[in-house]
Amino acid sequence: MTSLDTVTDRPGAAPAAPLLAADAVSRVFDTAAGPVVALAEATLEVHPGELVVVKGRSGSGKTTLLNVLSGLDRPTAGSVVVAGVDVATADEAALVRLRQRGVGFVFQSFGLIPVLSAAENVEVPLRLLGVDPAERDARVADLLDRVGLAAHARQRPTELSGGQQQRVGIARALVADPPLLFADEPTGQLDSVTGRQIMDLLVDLVHGSGVAAVVTTHDPALMARADRVLELHDGRLGHPPKRHGRHAAEG
Repeated sequence: MTSLDTVTDRPGAAPAAPLLAADAVSRVFDTAAGPVVALAEATLEVHPGELVVVKGRSGSGKTTLLNVLSGLDRPTAGSVVVAGVDVATADEAALVRLRQRGVGFVFQSFGLIPVLSAAENVEVPLRLLGVDPAERDARVADLLDRVGLAAHARQRPTELSGGQQQRVGIARALVADPPLLFADEPTGQLDSVTGRQIMDLLVDLVHGSGVAAVVTTHDPALMARADRVLELHDGRLGHPPKRHGRHAAEG
């Protein structure tokens, strides 16, 4: 995998190649009532150090879009290349490697294992990769420190606040050093103050480390911090219409 140091944009250098390139991607589901088009000819590029927000109403296809872009699902048509892997044509072994090393996931519901401590939850991806125990410990400690939870490493999810649990989820998503991060409504279950803290953390991590991120959200504050905002409507991806006046920032 290409290291982040070699792909991050530098002044005077040629623009970095996209970490994610989707071209005319569609996803159609067969149902008893007939085919349902969840995603229709979506085209998107995401570059290192870029935070892209996708907005859209419930049922507009946001989760389907993330699943296809991240390799959790395959497109019905079109191409998706993520960190050099063509999701549409790659074999299952290549997709497993992509999910383990090429992408990280942050979920609205946190997705933590209740019986494990914060450190053990963050460690899970490294155990799956067979990383040496000493290196595992060092990387887990570093990530927990970066998300402000060094003092909570031994606490289980039930002993943490919602915001702290989401920070654990972010640390877990990044511990294997993926170049691309996906987050599905990461502030959706948090109050406005905690949500803003998580938003600040995501922005700092993306812009500070060169990770590329695609985030779905309804949060106008997060949209305001994004490098780009795209809107998904009935499975079609595009730029939201510009608004003027006091409602311009409302989503």
